[in-house]
Amino acid sequence: MVSTHPAGVQDAGTQYLPQRRNTNTNISPNQELLPLTAKANSQGNLEIGGCDVTTLVEQFGSPLYILDEETLRTACRQYRDGFQKYYPGESQVLYASKAWNCLAVCAIAGSEGLGIDVVSGGELYTALAAGVSPAKIYLHGNNKSREELILAIESGVTIVADNWYELHTLVDIVETLHATSPSKIRVMLRLTPGIECHTHEYIRTGHLDSKFGFDPNDLAEVFEFVSQQPNLNCVGLHAHIGSQIFERQPHRDLAAVMVQWLRDANKYGLNVTELNVGGGLGIKYVESDDPPSIDEWVKAICEVVQSACAAENLPLPKLLSEPGRSLIATSCVTAYTVGSSKTIPEIRTYVSIDGGMSDNPRPITYQSVYRAVIANKLSASHTETVTIAGKHCESGDILIKNAQLPKTEPGDILVVMATGAYNYSMASNYNRLPRPAAVVVANGEANLILQRETYQDLIRQDCLPERLK
Repeated sequence: MVSTHPAGVQDAGTQYLPQRRNTNTNISPNQELLPLTAKANSQGNLEIGGCDVTTLVEQFGSPLYILDEETLRTACRQYRDGFQKYYPGESQVLYASKAWNCLAVCAIAGSEGLGIDVVSGGELYTALAAGVSPAKIYLHGNNKSREELILAIESGVTIVADNWYELHTLVDIVETLHATSPSKIRVMLRLTPGIECHTHEYIRTGHLDSKFGFDPNDLAEVFEFVSQQPNLNCVGLHAHIGSQIFERQPHRDLAAVMVQWLRDANKYGLNVTELNVGGGLGIKYVESDDPPSIDEWVKAICEVVQSACAAENLPLPKLLSEPGRSLIATSCVTAYTVGSSKTIPEIRTYVSIDGGMSDNPRPITYQSVYRAVIANKLSASHTETVTIAGKHCESGDILIKNAQLPKTEPGDILVVMATGAYNYSMASNYNRLPRPAAVVVANGEANLILQRETYQDLIRQDCLPERLK
């Protein structure tokens, strides 16, 4: 994405700071580029959570993920309070932890009353270890292993069944475990709604050509089968139409369709009392992005579910949603140290940093765009148009093309915004780079939540046969 601003005339990095008109302004985090606590301090440096970013890099090294606790908690509360305000029935917000699953993030979300949506045994194990109640954990996935299903059953979490193979496997497992675990297993059914939305092809999960969920043409057969399983307690229905969505109409359409499914399920004697409408609300990655606020999104969902239930003469179900990106993305930034540069006359200037595709694979995977500032030159004029290059041995390892920045020098601290979602969670050891550390900041204090990997960590799982020594 090429900037429309010529070099030298764009405002300084302070333009990206959250704009609070007054202390009562209820800012929706997903509509900001930087965390809510971000500001320029007296030294002219970027400060987040009361901590100078340059000082954090000196203390913890770089690259460094910096999570602002206030922004994350604010997003959690806006979702939670929005459903309580607009929906007269019972509701439960689940954090879609695939965005960033670690002990600290799960613990913060759980402390705000949120449940956790997990998609693997590892994410489930982490959520449980963080102290989240099993009653508020929901396991998703299109190809859950037998071991993952057993862990879910033994832990007492709700399983979101995705396909016929999984249903039959669940029945087999429950019959095997029945002597030691006689209680019914809570399950939901994931259905494919066939609703299109404008987002990247790889993150569209609601259209009919999708690997996720039962086809709507199979609903009668699915409902009939589940109704005949004495050990399965089908408590709800689930659907998800994608992520990074700015439109509200697809979510309204989804909620209306799901209420019709709820009506049909009850015809088969299923006591379906929960509807999970998924997540998908987008965030602001660049200036031109204009997503709805969290409050607007929640209100739209709640209104259409109430209207659809009234039209079908159905009692209000427990309403669930599972936001991920819109909860966590803006809460975090990644700080890098600037190193080498290369100018190709009349073409471009590359500025290299000490990270890249191993800590943020989204640009090379999804062609995602980001914005950045120089933390130690926050108020300096933007006089250069540069391409931010990662350090990996890969020509496609480019984080940002045509970034508008002050003149950069080795040792400057470059901060990439909105890196809380699908950055650490998709990080790798490509080129055998250790994964970065992460800290959570609040009230001027920084605490380590993920240790930086070492070279020893990189070879910890390696095995060297005796004949090769």
